[in-house]
Amino acid sequence: MPKVKKRKLPAKVIKYLKKAGVKHDMLEHKTIYTAIDAANTMKKKMNEIAKSLLVKADKDYFMIILPADQNLDINKLKKTLSKSQQKQIKVVKIPGEKIARDVLKVKKDSISAFGSLYKLPVIMEKRIAKVKKAVFSSDSFNHSVEMVVKDFINLEEAVVDTFGVKKKIKKPIPSKSARKTSRAGGKSPVSKKKKPVKKKIVKKKVSKKRVVKKK
Repeated sequence: MPKVKKRKLPAKVIKYLKKAGVKHDMLEHKTIYTAIDAANTMKKKMNEIAKSLLVKADKDYFMIILPADQNLDINKLKKTLSKSQQKQIKVVKIPGEKIARDVLKVKKDSISAFGSLYKLPVIMEKRIAKVKKAVFSSDSFNHSVEMVVKDFINLEEAVVDTFGVKKKIKKPIPSKSARKTSRAGGKSPVSKKKKPVKKKIVKKKVSKKRVVKKK
């Protein structure tokens, strides 16, 4: 039998949580790359999965936490950061992967939700703050941390505000044949073959004239 490859535990996160004395569960799972994958893999609701984003506001960086079913509203976040930092934030943007790796000093693209590990302030969307328990990313594609949200907020001294927007899922436009099917009550229309029209041959009656012979 082939040997099962052992997945490396996120030692830095485990040490951090153990030292803090925070109750948590380390969940092991298959390799996942997105928050939506995490929800499907762990059979959790989308608003119970915390999505971690690195954001640059002017010259400073922040760890942003959103539920998996929301996207970031840049303008709303700009107001939140301006209020929390007590200064006017002009530009907010999500840096590229290379910059993120340099800032967080990581070799891979997997980042932890615990901003304290990177000496970054944590800003959390209000919607996920209302959930009792949530699943947070560790610095591993194969492990996640489940814990009480209030414990996470207290540990990270997170600023909680509203800056998310519901994800819009575009419905595929049905093809012409599909639209015809729905109009036909679920049955696909069958084109009827036209019967060939038989041409009737009309015979004209020729009137017979009496021929009178001249004497």
